[in-house]
Amino acid sequence: MRKIIVTEFLSLDGVMEAPEKWSFPYMNDEIMKFKSDELFASGALLLGRATYETFAAAWPSRTDPGGFADRMNSLPKYVLSNTLKEVKWNNSRLIKGNAVDEISELKQEAGQDIVIHGSCALVNWLLGHGLIDEYHLLVYPIVLGSGKRLFSDQARGTLKLVESKSFGTGVVALSYQPVTKT
Repeated sequence: MRKIIVTEFLSLDGVMEAPEKWSFPYMNDEIMKFKSDELFASGALLLGRATYETFAAAWPSRTDPGGFADRMNSLPKYVLSNTLKEVKWNNSRLIKGNAVDEISELKQEAGQDIVIHGSCALVNWLLGHGLIDEYHLLVYPIVLGSGKRLFSDQARGTLKLVESKSFGTGVVALSYQPVTKT
């Protein structure tokens, strides 16, 4: 069974919006290795419409010596959207209809885990359906004050810290799993 893992860049005050505008000064080789290891341990991407459109516009033209771009472009991509008519980025499939059943079936397949980047609305929707298995949060030592936050005002749940790691630039990687109520 595959897990659905949410991976996000967050400011200290929980903002996830536009990390390309504030995260780069903190990037270093150890964070890049962390993100590369995470990507290469993944077997598919699950994306919301807005993140899909941003990624599909950027990644197909990118290359790098470490193969990160090749991996992003070659992975299967599942896109949850009620407004998109088609998806053209390599190996992309649109999920419409009974998305809970389709995503539950994807989790049952053999293979590496399914990772979600960005996709705030999708994350909150999946959280509401109990479909998220783990969160990988890179928390940056910056307070932005405003912007889109990862969790909506309606999000509820208890998480268990399963791993933490700090990087030389002050960024902290936190891995959490939802606590299931018995």
